[in-house]
Amino acid sequence: MGAAIGLAVLLPVGGWVWATSGRTLMARIESTPAGRAQAAAARVRPALERDLAKQNLAFGAPVFMRVFKREAELELWLRAKDGAYRLFRTYPICTFSGVLGPKRQQGDNQAPEGFYRVALGQLNPASKFHLSFNLGYPNAYDRAHGYTGDFLMVHGSCVSIGCYAMGDAAIEEIYTLAEAALRGGQRAFEVHALPFRLDAAALAAERASPWHDFWSELKPGYDAFERTRRPPSIGVAAKRYVVDEG
Repeated sequence: MGAAIGLAVLLPVGGWVWATSGRTLMARIESTPAGRAQAAAARVRPALERDLAKQNLAFGAPVFMRVFKREAELELWLRAKDGAYRLFRTYPICTFSGVLGPKRQQGDNQAPEGFYRVALGQLNPASKFHLSFNLGYPNAYDRAHGYTGDFLMVHGSCVSIGCYAMGDAAIEEIYTLAEAALRGGQRAFEVHALPFRLDAAALAAERASPWHDFWSELKPGYDAFERTRRPPSIGVAAKRYVVDEG
């Protein structure tokens, strides 16, 4: 019985001190806008820190993510002490809507492809889908091409209308590490949302696709990270992505 109740905490209420169980307190915390993220972090941080330490990585280190549609995977990388990024976990994407190819207009139910940046203000601890962050679609490239749409997310649950749904357990880890990085000093983290792993053979096999030219624009960004294990600087000029490895 005592084990099921958990830690007792004393809360002052109207001049009286009331005892509440750890379970009740956690429910109260989760009911606040930021509380869900706090509760998730309390659940997953101990195991994350243990697993990070095994790879000589630190909780709160800068993060980088890659999404691969065809493979239905999200890779989460953290920066190591030498400045290079190391793959920490690969999470299965529970579901995403649409097919291979970029999102172009509101209501097409496509999940975005391209290079995106996520800052602290794009995190949503009160999401309808447990926890989420806004990818930042449309980015400068999307706007240059007249693409429309908004609120394209990586979130929990397993339903999608243009988003990448990770399931609740996975998003708790992803969100916790992302928030720790942003609060630890990373101004924004990069998310490379790609149709598939853009090696030469895979891209050549899609030569007949109407999106081959677009995917060829994404390949230099993919290749730069593969070579250096550092996210490259990516801009937009003349309606095209421009990659600078720095």
